[in-house]
Amino acid sequence: MANILIRPPWHLPDSQITPESAYLRRREFLRSMGFIGGGLLTGLAAEAADAPKTAVPRNPEFDPKEPLSLEEAATSYNNFYEFSTSKTRVKELVGKFKTDPWTVEVAGLCEKPFKLDLTALTRDFSPEERVYRFRCVEAWAMVVPWTGFPLAKVIEKAQPKSEARFVSFTTALRPDEMPGIARLADYPWPYTEGLTLEEARHPLTLLATGIYGRPMPKQNGAPVRLVVPWKYGYKSIKSIVRIEFTAKQPATLWETLNPKEYPFESNVDPKVPHPRWSQSTERMVDTGDRVPTRYLNGYADLVGKLYPNRKT
Repeated sequence: MANILIRPPWHLPDSQITPESAYLRRREFLRSMGFIGGGLLTGLAAEAADAPKTAVPRNPEFDPKEPLSLEEAATSYNNFYEFSTSKTRVKELVGKFKTDPWTVEVAGLCEKPFKLDLTALTRDFSPEERVYRFRCVEAWAMVVPWTGFPLAKVIEKAQPKSEARFVSFTTALRPDEMPGIARLADYPWPYTEGLTLEEARHPLTLLATGIYGRPMPKQNGAPVRLVVPWKYGYKSIKSIVRIEFTAKQPATLWETLNPKEYPFESNVDPKVPHPRWSQSTERMVDTGDRVPTRYLNGYADLVGKLYPNRKT
């Protein structure tokens, strides 16, 4: 009997892989964006060189078979309003932000509330590397190798009570270390986000502690952030200090500010435009290539069952 190769549902055919010529244009694009040829890259490269590589295995099941976005771009182009509304300035303003020591409180409607420190986050949950697509609501995208572990492991340890239906997340609130907070004083700080308990338990939902084989940079959400690859990026909350199980849907920062533009669910859907722009295509941050947006960011075969009433 001939061998039959059964590929995982997130595998992409060769026809959808970025051509080598486009991949090789990345550095030229980065140069035009100011990422190469100046002090910005020099400082970033020095910082990256100083950060030790983490020896964790890559999970081959979570590989979209696409070229990784360049580390220089992924760690230099960040939304983190607690520091700045300028994506390219965030990394310049995180120096005073202290990420060690760090504690994450797990509480709310659960049988076994507990606290996690940095050691537990990086050692006790068997971290692995996963390559995920990342899609911002602003229609830009990356392909990123994250180091982390399924949020489901934390949920299992906490043992949610039967009445728990949602999980809320809270970011650190340190105005003295986060200069953007004062500039946006009318925002409902701290930054909060949430998922249904079913979404939070899904195997794709990751608590990430690293990126590109290194500890998480501050501008990317150090020391621990959420990664929910089928949702718009603002759902993947950064620098988490609290995880709480709730019976009611939690208030989130962006939905509180503008529920029409940033609803609680926030699934990637090319057929549902943002009120101010189309979501049918996305721009790859490092190459500038414009590519079609995929429903649920290409993870529909894995998470589509969470939304049985949605028509694609």
